Amino acid sequence: MKKGTVIIGNGIAGITAARELRKISNDRIQVVSYETPYFFSRTALMYIYMGHMKFEHTKPYEDWFWEKNRIELIHAQVEKVIPDNNALQLSTKEVLKYDKLLIATGSKTKYYSWKGQGLEGVRGLYSFQDLEYFESNTPAPFQKDHPTKRAVIVGAGLIAVELAEMLTTRNVDVTILVRESHFWEPVLTELEGNKIGKHIDSHGVKLKFNTEVDEILGDETGKVRGVRLNSGEELECQIVGITTGVEPNIDFLKGSGIEIDKGILVNDLLETNFPNIYAAGDCAQMRETVSGRKPIEAVWYVGRMMGEVAGANLGGKNIAYKPGHWFNSAKFFDIEYQTYGEVLSKPGGKQEQFFWKVADKNKFITIAYHPDTKAFLGINTFGIRLRHEYFNNVLNKKMHVGKVLGGIRIANFDAEFYSKWHKDLIKDFKRETGIETAAPSMLKKLLQR
Repeated sequence: MKKGTVIIGNGIAGITAARELRKISNDRIQVVSYETPYFFSRTALMYIYMGHMKFEHTKPYEDWFWEKNRIELIHAQVEKVIPDNNALQLSTKEVLKYDKLLIATGSKTKYYSWKGQGLEGVRGLYSFQDLEYFESNTPAPFQKDHPTKRAVIVGAGLIAVELAEMLTTRNVDVTILVRESHFWEPVLTELEGNKIGKHIDSHGVKLKFNTEVDEILGDETGKVRGVRLNSGEELECQIVGITTGVEPNIDFLKGSGIEIDKGILVNDLLETNFPNIYAAGDCAQMRETVSGRKPIEAVWYVGRMMGEVAGANLGGKNIAYKPGHWFNSAKFFDIEYQTYGEVLSKPGGKQEQFFWKVADKNKFITIAYHPDTKAFLGINTFGIRLRHEYFNNVLNKKMHVGKVLGGIRIANFDAEFYSKWHKDLIKDFKRETGIETAAPSMLKKLLQR
């Protein structure tokens, strides 16, 4: 008797896979999740906290959608996977059998070995339960009398900015500890990191660079009272936000026989070492990677693309996962950030970069290109919205950076930007690099080939 497919995890990878599988298969589909009964948009957690949305607004599908599409939802935790028996042990004591299994359990906050990190008040920002914690342990909007008055955030990246923005809306005094010399040094160039750091500071968030935690300090009740820095300085706080990255949520797989490293090891079909078990999303680690891509990429877009491939392959197809060119988007308070291709934080001899800023505005761009061939390699944009399709196309064609710049108005998402500044961008690029740019009409013809 066929038991169908079981999917562990109802995030973007797991639910995308369930939907893709249902398009091509009438077999039973069961989705197991402990975090919440229904799929929700994880990237909207901060907006729930800030009062911009309610939780029900973050659910992409109505509750009736799942029954209509014959996708069974099980609200439980998977405690153990037993591949030899094609079985899962659930927290409800139920044993769930499967023919095929997809593991899409996502990430969890990455902790280090700080003394005191087990104190109450030390928390990451990833799950719905994290949101509930911050809701319950910080002032309500406009509430003045509350014991949580200060927070220290450890780590500088996108989650750090989200948490800082959230807490400042509740009048919590926020300090971010940055181990490096500028903000998000592993990803942003020095010019970008310095500008983003100043922007964060302008929103009332303190930044301490070249600073690490020595110890998290607690009071006699086991709650956070402050942190001691590597300099010896002590900062008073009632919350310590851990935003030093995430790691695959795979502890329950230890001893199962499923091969793991930092994540669950998969081939290009997203298969594990068991032919009927797949993995996708943040928890999956590619055995072999394509140029410029990392083995684990904990990004929403990657989870969605992996989910599409996993769903197809669970349905009997053999589609290789091809991530294409790197792209991502986020926000630093009110500055939108987009990246396409590869822009190195420290270019060295591998690429040359052109940095350009709109005078008196928080709008700036970094363009990367090969020093010899002048092929376009990537772009970071801040405060300027550009189209993914355009850059995916020019990267596929390994186009000359001059041609890319000459036709950049084709990527326009922001009429104000192009009506006022695109000519200055091209003029400054030609003057500073000595590289000629192509006419937009010529570029359109090239892209159509």
